[in-house]
Amino acid sequence: MTSDFKLTDSLLHRLAGARHVLVLTGAGMSAESGIPTFRDAQTGMWAKYRPEELATPEAFEANPSRVWEWYEERRRSVCQAQPHAGHVALVQLESLLPSICVVTQNVDGLHQQAGSSDVWELHGNILRSKCHVSHRPISREWLADSTHSPPRSPYVRHGLARPDVVWFGEVLPQTAIDAAMAAASRCDFCFSIGTTSMVQPAASLPLVALEAGAALVEINPHETPLSLHAEQCFRGKASDVLTSIIDQLRACKDT
Repeated sequence: MTSDFKLTDSLLHRLAGARHVLVLTGAGMSAESGIPTFRDAQTGMWAKYRPEELATPEAFEANPSRVWEWYEERRRSVCQAQPHAGHVALVQLESLLPSICVVTQNVDGLHQQAGSSDVWELHGNILRSKCHVSHRPISREWLADSTHSPPRSPYVRHGLARPDVVWFGEVLPQTAIDAAMAAASRCDFCFSIGTTSMVQPAASLPLVALEAGAALVEINPHETPLSLHAEQCFRGKASDVLTSIIDQLRACKDT
């Protein structure tokens, strides 16, 4: 564990010379922006439900209005959130290195809002909606004009709008998985940030990177199953650690 957020000399030089960097982010990254984790979102009237009762295709089929309203509440909190200094640091990393690929388990779009240009969302995006039958995207304009909860689908007679997120029991988007695996296989430096490293297939990405010869740095307030494999672990906030690393990288490149 490192307390001063200083990369070792060898890792700093490997980062400075990296051609392809993979950044994997989880709920801890978004928590700094005030977005509650999935299970922490169970407050008020929702406290009596298990998350699995609100985030499955079966739950939506049984009570689409209840599921839609819960996600609407979550959307409101996401819309109030802003990227923090850690998100900004990853954008700055793009200006210092040739290629940065962000793979995220988060559904809030904060990486894109901050300005990251190459982002793959493994679990979808809560700010988007799609038809629950055809899975075609539904525009915000269509949703805004609807008086139903959830809105009707514009594509299928009995279709409804649903959040464009991956629910329990659903497969992850293949395009995102393929892109993430390809990025892990070719990267020469990998950051794992704010993720428990327990949810597959995301948890395997840093290990794929390691097998490909990449350096691995973990940023997480707590120890995870990945910690033993990382070359360096930082126990601090992503905003603090990443800001420090950017400063170190700039200094290294100036020498």
